Amino acid sequence: MIKILLEKELRDIVSSTKFAITFGAAAILVILSFYVGIRNYEESTREFEAARAVNASNVASLTDWRQVQHKVFRKPQPLQVLVSGVTNDIGRTTEVRPQGELTLINSRYNVDPLFAVFRFLDLNFVVIIVFSLFAILFGYDAINGEKESGTLKLILSNSVSRADVVLSKLLGSFLALVVPLLVPILIGCLMLIGFGVPMSGTDWVQLALVIGGGLLCFGAFLMLSIMISASVTRSSASFLLSLVIWIFSVLIIPKGAVLVAAQAVDVPSLDGVEAQKRKFTLGQFDQRFQKMGEFLRADITRDETWSQRFVTFQDSLNKAYEKEREEYYRKLNEDWRNKKDHQERWAFALSRLSPTAVFQIAAMNLANTDVSLKHRYLEDLNRYQDEYAEFLRKKTGSSGGMQIVMRFSGQQGAQEEERKPLNPTELPEFAERGRTLGETISASFADLGLLALLNILFFVGAFVRFLRFDVR
Repeated sequence: MIKILLEKELRDIVSSTKFAITFGAAAILVILSFYVGIRNYEESTREFEAARAVNASNVASLTDWRQVQHKVFRKPQPLQVLVSGVTNDIGRTTEVRPQGELTLINSRYNVDPLFAVFRFLDLNFVVIIVFSLFAILFGYDAINGEKESGTLKLILSNSVSRADVVLSKLLGSFLALVVPLLVPILIGCLMLIGFGVPMSGTDWVQLALVIGGGLLCFGAFLMLSIMISASVTRSSASFLLSLVIWIFSVLIIPKGAVLVAAQAVDVPSLDGVEAQKRKFTLGQFDQRFQKMGEFLRADITRDETWSQRFVTFQDSLNKAYEKEREEYYRKLNEDWRNKKDHQERWAFALSRLSPTAVFQIAAMNLANTDVSLKHRYLEDLNRYQDEYAEFLRKKTGSSGGMQIVMRFSGQQGAQEEERKPLNPTELPEFAERGRTLGETISASFADLGLLALLNILFFVGAFVRFLRFDVR
């Protein structure tokens, strides 16, 4: 009997006008999100290659490594344009110096402010807005709609158990809606291959998990709306209740969680932290010039080795002050990061009351576009900074930093004759380490598990509510 009921449910949903309209709109948006993501990736890749070429050209136009203003650029990743997360909010360009704190500039939204207004159409948006609303439209009248039309009472009068009816409703609705949604997603995946997007095996696994998480989010809203339909007599009332829950889930809970966390955990502003850093650095500059003046007054001999002694003194002075500054900056950054992490944990914990927020957190972790992306990237930059500083020491014999180099005119003329254009290929290559597949899955495992648990709870809730549902 359950097989017959399941076939009826599938046939009723697929043959309805509501299904054709909503599925057509959802399919267009899914395919469009893949297309927009592919085009954004291609554009970002062109900008990345062009920026690298300009940087190499600037280096090749110089003759002294101490004059180089070397820049590195964040390489676009395929999944980061399909699930954008915070990748467009953080800077893509960094000027690497042998010493000092590194900063990220030129975010996508800073370069293209229009995108900051309308944001990008990506899979995350399609699942959160379209899939969840799609689920509500097909689940709000699954039970009480049958009662209002009189078919539910007719079915139960034919010696059909309530368990069979509700199981056919739950499973039929899920299969009838999920399977067709996989078709445009499959088309999108074929588009990735057709346009030549370099997806690695790891990328495909992560994308599959993002899609799986999206279907779990869709299933949670579908089961929830069916549970509400089995709890409310009239379909109009269940629609309004489902819509209110959807609004809270998509719009109110995530934003409210951020506001509550901001009130619960006080985090100093970045402007305030930067002001402290500037004040400390200016104090160091005063001390540095005072030390230099003392050296010049004490060592008045201007023999052939004086220039080298002065460079050595500056180098040792730079190292001492750089170590002091790094320690001070490290403490400030660590204090800010700890408070910010605490605030984020509060915000994420509260936002997980919403299935869409749970999916969003999981999807960003799977695509490596979560809020810790900037922190991981800065760690890669700091490692590269050490390599770059060592490279400059080998090339110039100096650790970098603020230096005043004095040469005798005869020595300077001889050195100018020997100078040749720099070779940018000698620069050490910057590579992002990122997270391994295991680390990525581990970061999203709890949220994917929570989505699965919500599906089970709402499924059981709908089952229990229907067993008590008054069909009269």
